[in-house]
Order: sequence, then structure tokens, then C-alpha cells
Amino acid sequence: MESTRLYPLLFFFVSALWFPVMVTPLGVNYGQIANNLPSPDDAVQLVKSIGATKVKLYDADPKVLRAFANTGVEFMVCLGNEYLSKIQDPAQAQSWIKSNVQVHLPATKITAIFVGNEVLTFNDTSLSGNLLPAMQSVHASLVDLGLDKQITVTTAHSLAILESSYPPSSGKFRRDLINCITPILSFHLKTGSPFLINAYPYFAYKGNPKQVSLDFVLFQPNQGVLDPATNFHYDNMLFAQIDAVHSALDAVGYNKLPVHISETGWPSKGDADEAGATPDNAKKYNGNLIKTICQRKGTPMRPNCDLNIYVFALFNENMKPGPTSERNYGLFKPDRTPVYSLGISTSSTTSVGNTTSSSGSGSGGSGTPASSGSSFPSTANSSSTGYLSISSAVSTGKDHLHLLPKVLAPCLLLIGLFL
Repeated sequence: MESTRLYPLLFFFVSALWFPVMVTPLGVNYGQIANNLPSPDDAVQLVKSIGATKVKLYDADPKVLRAFANTGVEFMVCLGNEYLSKIQDPAQAQSWIKSNVQVHLPATKITAIFVGNEVLTFNDTSLSGNLLPAMQSVHASLVDLGLDKQITVTTAHSLAILESSYPPSSGKFRRDLINCITPILSFHLKTGSPFLINAYPYFAYKGNPKQVSLDFVLFQPNQGVLDPATNFHYDNMLFAQIDAVHSALDAVGYNKLPVHISETGWPSKGDADEAGATPDNAKKYNGNLIKTICQRKGTPMRPNCDLNIYVFALFNENMKPGPTSERNYGLFKPDRTPVYSLGISTSSTTSVGNTTSSSGSGSGGSGTPASSGSSFPSTANSSSTGYLSISSAVSTGKDHLHLLPKVLAPCLLLIGLFL
């Protein structure tokens, strides 16, 4: 028993050796397509060790939500693509919210529900047609339950919804998707929810490693690139991708919508044909990304807007299908050790909460979620089919043939170590 109680202190001491402390407004994706992951209670310690204050789930796993009760960590939970048809029924939507969200409030800080993942780029017209009605149904149920002021409704898109992305000022949505996208944008504007994009500079590099600058995609010192239409200077590809989305929104009259990056990351291992998938490159990408987030500066097109970014992912997931890279995006191995040293971290007592609960503790977060009383299942034991593989359909390598290197801004000062 004593050794069990001492474990968290030992963990934080070891984590401090891996990650010098830094305060970060960081989000992290918590996927669970694996059979060897540590418990959600252990995940709480890992999330705190990297200074993440936001977590994005691909379901609404009650064990995870209970474990994070009273920690102050903000949660975005998911209604998977497989539920879009059923959730249009207001009764089904309200039942799911009561069973999977409301039961955990207020102990667990659930602030958003994302309905579907990369739906518009599945090229499934039935699925695409169900997306907005499902989002509207979930929002209407939140209104009926008096939860709409604290929980927003959104959906996550692949960068492949863009027809063009280089230079960033030329960003435009695909013409075949405009009729689907604009009503969704109107929904965001009316409800005050953010526009989510999954953006992976890694795929641009993997697709054309001879033409795309590795330093540019890794936030390393480089010469950068100038957008000739705006004279904005870009020293990393992610900012260029984000501003291409801003340009696409501007082009259809929704320039006020906030853009959040719901996924971005870099694999630490890949197959022989997966250029750049190494621990060193993953360390550089994620480490430099977090340092950039810490600077609290926006992109060239939106310099006064804080970055809202969720790193993919908390763990390596050994059961994900596809190439080797799919199973190696994690910051941590299943044994809870870091895959590589990021060189930064944050104190659990300053940026997250002061209390870590175990499963079943905390008001509103205990017990098993009540049955929905319908054929619509809880997402506790399932993951969205839209999440099984990371979309590589980002801007193609040819969009970035002219991206050259520039010096990255100085690294943030370290502010100490913690126990």
C-alpha cells in the first residue's frame, strides 16, 4: 500500500528529469485503440506531466471522465461517425447527453462535443448529409438541458476539405464541398463553436521529402517563405496551413470564426517508405510546437489569436490499422515512459487542478452512467470509426515546393523543476 501511494511522487520526479517545467495552454488527444494502455488514473499523471490543460477523447469513456474529475482539465468528447443517423432523433440525442455527459458534470469539465470526425472527406454522401442535422440535434438537446452555455458542439475536419492551400492567402474550400460546409459554418457562427481542423505537416514531407524542407515542417531554424499576396512571412508549415484555412473561411464570408487545430503530430517510427518518421523528428516537431504554443502568439494572419492546438497523441496505440506510423504517434509508451524527451513540461499544481480523483470519485462523476433506455449505445466501449486511421489527405507536396527555411523564434525560458 505504501509503495502504491508513493508512486505518483516518484513518477513526477522522473517526469521532471525528462521535461523541464513550462506553463502550456496545451491540448492532447487521448486515443485508446490498444490493448496495453495504462489505467485512466495513470493517464491523469501523464497529462499533468506535459502540462496539458485540455484533452480530446474519441468517445465518452466514463472511466476516463471519472478519473479526471476535479482536476480542472477541459474535455472534448466525441459522438462517432457511426452514430450520426441515430443522433438526429432528439430523444436519442438527449438520452446520450444525459448518460455520457451530464452524469459527469460538474466534477469533470466537459466543454465540447465533436460530432463526427473528418466526415466530409469520406466521400460518403449519406454520412455527409447526416452531419449537420446531427450537430443541430445535439445542440438543441444541450439547450433543452440548460447546458448549451458551457458545452459547444462542433466537428473535426481533415485539411483535405481545402482545394488549395499554397500560398496561404489562396486557401479555398473544395468546390464540391461548399454546399455542405457553408451551412455548418453558419451553425458555428450562431452557436459560438470553433471550426476544427486536423493538420499534419508530416504528410506533406512524407509525400515529397526531396522538395519539402524538413526544417520548415519541424519548426527548426530556416529561411521561411513569403506569401506574395499578403507579404506575411511564414517560418513553419503548420502556421501556413492554419492561415490557408483562415483564407478559405474569409472567401465564404466567415472570417470571424475561430480555428482550432484538433489534431497535429509526428510519428516516432514508420515503415521504410515513411520518410521522416523518427524519434528525433517527432521530438523536434512536438517539442518546438509546444514551445510555440507557449509563446502565445498567433499566426501571421491572426497574430492576436492564441493557438488552440491538440497534439496527437498521448499514447502509442498498438491496435490501430494501417502503416507502422499509425501506431507510433504517442508521446508515451504503454509502460508510461516517454517515447522521447520533449525537453519541456509543466507543474501539475499550476496549470491543471490541485486534486486528482480516482475512478468513481467526485460529485457528479461517480457510478456507472445510466442506461439510455434506447437502442442508441453509450460510447464507453467503442471508438469512432472515423478515428481508426489518421488522414494523410493534407495539402500535397507540390503545394509547398517553394517553402524555404527561416530562423524560429527563441525558445522559451525554463521556469524550474517540480516534484
